[in-house]
Amino acid sequence: MLKPTRVLLVCACAMLAVACKNPAADKSDSNTKSPADLQTDAQKFGYSVGYEIGKNLAQVKDDVDVASVEAGISEAVAGKTARLTDKEMQDIKTSVGREIQQKQMAARAAAAQKAKDDGAKFLADNGKRPEVKTTASGLQYEVTTEGKGDHPTLKDKVTVNYKGTLTDGTVFDSSYDRGQPATLPVGGVIPGWTEGLQLMSPGSKYKFYIPSNLAYGERGAGQKIPPNSTLVFEVELLSVEAAPATPAPAAPATGKPLPPTTTIKPVPPASSGTAGK
Repeated sequence: MLKPTRVLLVCACAMLAVACKNPAADKSDSNTKSPADLQTDAQKFGYSVGYEIGKNLAQVKDDVDVASVEAGISEAVAGKTARLTDKEMQDIKTSVGREIQQKQMAARAAAAQKAKDDGAKFLADNGKRPEVKTTASGLQYEVTTEGKGDHPTLKDKVTVNYKGTLTDGTVFDSSYDRGQPATLPVGGVIPGWTEGLQLMSPGSKYKFYIPSNLAYGERGAGQKIPPNSTLVFEVELLSVEAAPATPAPAAPATGKPLPPTTTIKPVPPASSGTAGK
C-alpha cells in the first residue's frame, strides 16, 4: 500500500534529483531523449532517476497529472515563484494522499474478501473428493505416499521438502527450487502445518489444503501470499529429530512417587462429511 508520505517522498525525490543535474547540460540537450541519445553520465543519471520516479508514480497514476509534475520540477529548478502557497501545496498533498490511502485500503479489503470466498468454495469442492480427508479443524490432506515409523510430536523437529502454492497454482515457496530441504520445529509453524505434520511418518508424502485461518489469515504474508489465502502444500517428510529427553525430577523428600509425565500425542484425523469416511 502506497502511504501518503510515500507520495510526498516521490515528489521530493523528483525535485531533488533534477536540482542535482547540471543546468548547463540541460540547456544544451533536447527535452526528449531516445535511448540512443543517452550518452553522457548526466543524461543516463537523469533518465534513471526519472524512470524510477515514473515507476513510483505509476502506482497513483489516476491521481496525479504528470505534465503538472514536470511543470513543478522545471519551475522549481528555474527558481520561479511557486503558483501555490506552501500551505496550499501541503494541504493538497495531505488531502490527495489520504484519498489514495483510503482507496487502497478499500481495494485490499475487497481482494481479501474475494480470497476468503474463493478459498471457501475451493475447500468445499476439494473436500468432496474421496481421496481427501478433512480434520475437525478444517485442514484437508491427501496421502500420496505413506511412510513408516513414529509420528513427530509438537516438541520435535522435522526435515522436509515442500512446495507451497496458492489455489490457482502460483508457487510462492519451494525447497525443491532452492535445492535444500528445510528443518523446522513442528510447534513453530503455521497451525495447518503443525497439525498435518503430526499425521505423517518419515518417508510420507502428503498434500495439505490449508484454510486461511490455519495459515496466515487476514494479514497474509509479504507480497506473495495475499490476505485470507487458502494454501496448498506438497510435503515430503524426510526425517524426524526427537526432542531431547527431559530428565525425571528427583523424588520429593516424602518418598511419594511423582505423577506420570504427559506425552503429547499426534493429532488424529477426524472425518468431516463424506470426505473423511
